[in-house]
Amino acid sequence: QVQLVESGGGLVQAGDSLRLSCAASGRTFSSVCMGWFRQAPGKEREFVAAITWTSYYADSVKGRFTISRDNAKNTVYLEMTSLKPEDTAVYYCAAGVGPASTVRGYAYWGQGTQVTVSS
Repeated sequence: QVQLVESGGGLVQAGDSLRLSCAASGRTFSSVCMGWFRQAPGKEREFVAAITWTSYYADSVKGRFTISRDNAKNTVYLEMTSLKPEDTAVYYCAAGVGPASTVRGYAYWGQGTQVTVSS
């Protein structure tokens, strides 16, 4: 079992930055693929970024978002810059074995944290 707890969401203005954190427990953290997904109202959950020994990004966030992990702290981060109103969603942290960009690649999910970007 893996437990994931996200934090760092909030209300920001367009162009602002925000850092999300995901604390993991319950399993060897360094061996799993960690991902961030998001879900806006009325839309399907979509891939944002993932990290294994390398990192992966959705085209919509490439160049603006950065995923990183601290294995010593069992924590993965999502640094979000140049935020846009269309980034507004609930952001979920996930752990699994991949494929990195697919929902089915993750067996464990956090409860989500709301990110709202005002124009």
